[in-house]
Amino acid sequence: MSDREGGSGGVPPTDEDLSLPKATVAKMITDLLPNDVTCAKETRDLIIECCVEFIHLISSEANEICDQESKKTIAPEHIIGALKRLGFDSFTTEVEDVLKDHKQQVKDREKKVSKFEQSGLTEEQLLAEQEKLFAASRARFQGQGGQQ
Repeated sequence: MSDREGGSGGVPPTDEDLSLPKATVAKMITDLLPNDVTCAKETRDLIIECCVEFIHLISSEANEICDQESKKTIAPEHIIGALKRLGFDSFTTEVEDVLKDHKQQVKDREKKVSKFEQSGLTEEQLLAEQEKLFAASRARFQGQGGQQ
């Protein structure tokens, strides 16, 4: 692959440096298996190696598609194309659904307006309001004194 991953330059990582978080993979496996089934450590390690190899395979193919289109950035469409080229057509529908959900979440996040912006008040007005609330709270607390 070309240096499209946004790496820091320098020496590329070796295969030994590339892995997935073992705790995360272990949790995923545990969540997917029935409660009465366990997974040996070497099996988890093998699953991680398979996942890393799958990522290499898909990203290499996506990189080729990207190069053929004279693009400098691998796009989601390149990943979907790579899945199809490599015979993983059955994955594409779910990947497209996840991509659509992700795009919607990004749009929703961009639409969200902070409470500060929603208030329509200036920072000074909000600070004054906060001071009033603190003063009222102090007065109530001091008025209660030892009454409880």
